[in-house]
Amino acid sequence: MSLLAIEGLTLTTGGRELVSNLSLSIAPGARLGLIGESGSGKSLTALAAIGLLPPDIHAEGSVLLDGRQVIGARENDLIPIRGAAAATVFQEPLTALDPLMKIGRQVAEPLIRRYRREGRDIDRRGIAREVRDLLERVSLPDIERIVNAYPYEISGGQRQRVAIAMALACRPKLLIADEPTTALDVTTQAEILELLSKLVDENGMALLFISHDLPVVARVAEEVAVLRQGELVEQGPVKSVFRAPAHDYTRMLVAAAAAFDRALEPAQ
Repeated sequence: MSLLAIEGLTLTTGGRELVSNLSLSIAPGARLGLIGESGSGKSLTALAAIGLLPPDIHAEGSVLLDGRQVIGARENDLIPIRGAAAATVFQEPLTALDPLMKIGRQVAEPLIRRYRREGRDIDRRGIAREVRDLLERVSLPDIERIVNAYPYEISGGQRQRVAIAMALACRPKLLIADEPTTALDVTTQAEILELLSKLVDENGMALLFISHDLPVVARVAEEVAVLRQGELVEQGPVKSVFRAPAHDYTRMLVAAAAAFDRALEPAQ
């Protein structure tokens, strides 16, 4: 059984199709990369998967998340599966985090929701201890300072680690990472990718990794799906697709990535 099963997903706004008849699935523990240029429908697909589409976008088709239908579901029916079935790490954590709330409290909130969902009690000390444990798991330094800091008082890489810790607090079956390294420098990007891979393995989570960066996807995903203007044009194992792309658009992406890598090589 698929953890996420999307069948015939079509997203429209103002009579214009943004995603067209998209079908893909993710099994428990699988790692799928979703790639394509900006505007190809990657992030909209992720939002559709958790029922967070903007109100002006109409969805048709089927999205089953952990066996529950998302398309057409009421918000109250979706709240229990967000976090438990899937949690999301967004591209820019500075906008995803509350600027007026200290980091420790922000990490505590999904922990408290999870305990309530599970019908368990925990005192304030227990929450504080788990918050620190989560921040340690994402390799943050000087945890006492970060717990008491506001988002603008820590670096972009540290904010992204906090966002990952908040997702882990939910203990999701599926982690959706929507271009989580785009806003980071190259060194921090590599650290976050390594961290994500490690945590996905340790927690037995499935991963939907969204990016326009092919080398990044190759590092974290096992399968890849290629979107072009809202249409799925190719899908398969990462190594097979990147080494021998079948579609012209995928070939163009692979060639562009290779040309960019060559341009960065030092002159001999």
